[in-house]
Amino acid sequence: MTPLLIVGIVFIAIAALFHGYIFTLESLTWTSARTRKTFGIHSIEEAETTKALAFNQGFYNLFLAIGAVVGLVLLGVNSSAAVALIVLAAGSMVLAGLVLILSSKELRRAGIIQATPPLIGIVFVLLAFAV
Repeated sequence: MTPLLIVGIVFIAIAALFHGYIFTLESLTWTSARTRKTFGIHSIEEAETTKALAFNQGFYNLFLAIGAVVGLVLLGVNSSAAVALIVLAAGSMVLAGLVLILSSKELRRAGIIQATPPLIGIVFVLLAFAV
């Protein structure tokens, strides 16, 4: 395993863990005071109103995390399939972060946090297989 690939794996794993964490917030603890504070939701009523949407969105994040992890596991078995799955899952994470960045000044920081680790991971994974 090359150093480039190791760096890529670390950043893809960080991205997967982050998206797993977001799944927990959006799908499991959406109405809790801590989660409401994290997402800037000021009232329990607002959280209850948006609970179904957040629940669904949380599962999107979980599925992206699972895709990235499966891609990492496949690295030892089939590098072509692994890279394709990593780029699909992590690329979706990057694009979702870009949507946040472009959609609202208030969400730019969240978008950057969401997009940076998978972007770095993709670059390093692709570089590892390009050399």
